[in-house]
Amino acid sequence: MAGLPVYRWRLAPEGLATFRQLRALGLRPAGQPVVAQLERPRRRREPLVAYLYRIDLARPVRPMTPAKRAALAAANAARRVCPECGRDAGYRIPASLGMCTPCAYPDTTAA
Repeated sequence: MAGLPVYRWRLAPEGLATFRQLRALGLRPAGQPVVAQLERPRRRREPLVAYLYRIDLARPVRPMTPAKRAALAAANAARRVCPECGRDAGYRIPASLGMCTPCAYPDTTAA
């Protein structure tokens, strides 16, 4: 992102917003390019970076359709099923384990 203006934390000009700020306003970037960068300094690490978009070019968020809602519900349900035992774990299976906790740690859950 070379050539973009860089602003320090809380010093961005009016009319620019991060993606999350746009979402809070019910807006989306709508394909517009990033116009600036916001940096929050941290000790002993690289700064946190957020990209800024123009609010006046943002468009309203598209509404959730019944088909999208059903697809999202199916995807979330699939993330709850353990591939090892095939049971609904009751929670989202962690990607780090790849299976439910009883399958990942059989010795500790048999108490």
